[in-house]
Amino acid sequence: MAKESFDKEIQFLRMLVLTSGAYNRQQFAERLGISVHTFDKTLRRLKEIVQTIHAELPEKQGTEFADMLRFSYYESSDPILLFLYRAKSLKESESHRLSLIVAALQEKALTAAELMDICCDELPADVSLPDEKTIRSDLKYLEQVGVIKREAGGRPYRYRVYNDLVAQLTDDELLDLYDFVDVMANTQVPSVQGYLLRDTLKKALKQKELPLAVTDSFLYKYHYYSRILDEAHLFPLFQAIRLRRKVRFLYFSPKTGKSYASQNTNPLFERETEGREEHVLPLKVVYDHQYGRWYLLGNNYRQGIMKYRVEGLTQVEESEEVPEAEFAQKLAQLEARTRLSWLVDTGAPVKVKVRFFRPDKQQPDFVKERVLLQGQWGTITEENDDWFIYEITVNGTTEIKPWLRSFGSSCEVLEPVRLRREFIAEWKEIQSYYEPFRENL
Repeated sequence: MAKESFDKEIQFLRMLVLTSGAYNRQQFAERLGISVHTFDKTLRRLKEIVQTIHAELPEKQGTEFADMLRFSYYESSDPILLFLYRAKSLKESESHRLSLIVAALQEKALTAAELMDICCDELPADVSLPDEKTIRSDLKYLEQVGVIKREAGGRPYRYRVYNDLVAQLTDDELLDLYDFVDVMANTQVPSVQGYLLRDTLKKALKQKELPLAVTDSFLYKYHYYSRILDEAHLFPLFQAIRLRRKVRFLYFSPKTGKSYASQNTNPLFERETEGREEHVLPLKVVYDHQYGRWYLLGNNYRQGIMKYRVEGLTQVEESEEVPEAEFAQKLAQLEARTRLSWLVDTGAPVKVKVRFFRPDKQQPDFVKERVLLQGQWGTITEENDDWFIYEITVNGTTEIKPWLRSFGSSCEVLEPVRLRREFIAEWKEIQSYYEPFRENL
C-alpha cells in the first residue's frame, strides 16, 4: 500500500467511525478533500482488505460497511480498524514471495539459492520471478523482524523459522502467555504491536489444535477507535526522536474544515491545499487518556515550541539530523515550558483551588482516593469529616477542567474566580436542559 494511500485510508476510516455513516458521499469527499470517484475507489479498496482478512463482507454496499463500524462495540478477537495495518507493509508480489519462503522454512533449514528455486517453481505465472539479491533482501528483512533465524556455520548460510519460544511452551503456558498479551494489548498504549503479537499466538494455538473458545477469556469496549489509527505515526516519530532528526509533514488542525489532501503530483491539476506544511524537530510524544488522543510536541524554528494532534499529521517524512547539544537544549526548553502542564498546555501558570465533598460516612472515601491517584502534583491543604481542599498550580485551566467536571456535585471550584464562573454557567445550562417544558409533564 502506497504511503499516501495509507494516510488517506487512515483519515477515511477515522471519519467513518466518528460520523457513523451520517455523511453522504459528497459531504464525505468534501471533508476529506478528495473527489467522489476517489471516495468510491477507497471504499472498494477497504472492502477488499476486509474480505481478504476476514473472508466475509456485508452483502450490501456503503451503509452496511458503516454499520459494521458503528455497532461493533465488543470485538475482542479483532478491534475494528486494525485490519488496515495488515494491508500496509507489503506489495502483492512480496506477500506471495514471503509466504512461500516462510512455508518452506517451516519444514527444514534452507539456503538462499534453494529458496530462490522454490519461489521460481511455485510463484503464480503473473508474478515476476525474483533474483538471488531479492531473496537475500527478503531473508534479511525476515531475520530483522524475528521471523527466521540464521543457523550457525559457514557459507552458504542456512535459515530456519524462529519459533523456539512458542514451540518450547506447554499448552497451558501458551494460553497464559496469550491471556497476558491480550490484556496488555487492550489496556496499554501503544497497543497495535500487541494486537499483532496476539494474532501470532492465536495462530500457534490453532497449530496445536487447541479449541479457540479458550482464547475468549476477556471482552473489551473500545471507547477510542481512532487511537489505533494514530499509532501508525508513533514509531516513525519515536525513531526520529531517538535519532534526533527533524520531520516534515502536512498538518490539519482540528479547526481545519478538511482532514486530508492528496499530493499534487500532476502540475496541470495542482491546487492549493488547506493543510499546513511543517518542519519540526520532534521532542516528545504524549498520550491524553481523557480523550484518547496522541500529541506531538516539538520545536518549530519559526514559532518555537509547538503542539500537534497526531490525528492531523499526514505525509510524515524524516529530515536532517541535529547536533546532540542542540537537541538537549530544545528538550530542556520544552521541559521548562511544560513543567506545570496538566497535559501539554504551555499557557501562563494559574493556581486552582477546589473543595471536594466526601461521600456518606457509610461508604469508602472514593473521592479522596481518586484525587490522590489522579491529582498529579496537587496537594490537600485542609480537610475535615465532610470535605477537603485541594490546590494545584497548572499552565492554564483548559486541560484540568474536564477532570474537575467529572466529579459532578462532589467538586466546588473556589479559585480562580473566572473558572468558578465558567462552572456556574455550565451547570446552569445543564439545569435548563432538564426544566419541564409542559406543566403537566
